[in-house]
Amino acid sequence: MPTNSHKYSILLPTYNERDNLPIIIWLIVKYMKASGYEYEVIVIDDGSPDGTLDVAKDLQGIYGEDKIILRPRGSKLGLGTAYIHGIKHATGDFIIIIDADLSHHPKFIPEFIELQQKGDYDIVSGTRYAGDGGVYGWDFKRKLISRGANYLSQVLLRPNASDLTGSFRLYKKDVLEKCIASCVSKGYVFQMEMLVRARQHGYTIAEVPITFVDRIYGTSKLGGTEIVQFAKNLLYLFATT
Repeated sequence: MPTNSHKYSILLPTYNERDNLPIIIWLIVKYMKASGYEYEVIVIDDGSPDGTLDVAKDLQGIYGEDKIILRPRGSKLGLGTAYIHGIKHATGDFIIIIDADLSHHPKFIPEFIELQQKGDYDIVSGTRYAGDGGVYGWDFKRKLISRGANYLSQVLLRPNASDLTGSFRLYKKDVLEKCIASCVSKGYVFQMEMLVRARQHGYTIAEVPITFVDRIYGTSKLGGTEIVQFAKNLLYLFATT
């Protein structure tokens, strides 16, 4: 059992994830229990019309109100503000951010924690582009777009991290608060700006190779218009950092 006395708050922003939520929470509980770390899962549902919140309430009944914390919001307000909302309610000294759509496997969370402890890093980020990390279920076009976006970000921003657009990360709570406070972008590019701001603050970043699996249910959030927005935001970031 770990001698780690820290508590880990896992933020799970959801929008129409009724099918995925029971699986992702079961996996989180399974791996956190096995590793012995103290944790809580904060579900931030943005007014999903598909009944995600009802499912979350059922899961709370199963796993306990101390483990599954529900902090819903009335409407779709976006990812950046979901994290801010979640941090306010987090009682852990570390925050873990993971997608609810099963593209990130919770089995990597204990690895994030162990690596963080080893080097007392400010941020541990999951990377699809180093070691034995990878992407499954993506067609060539999406892989190309993702690699391209990542490469462009590397060249322009030099953030000392190999995966900028991923959102599977562990942060020291105060570090996350500071990074979010200095972020200006919303949506998809927000994840990347977080690491750029971290670099500006001089925070240390370590990486764990992860395998990323494309959504099992539902539709991907990354469309053509988002790619254009991404490029615009990236250039803006480049101009201001």
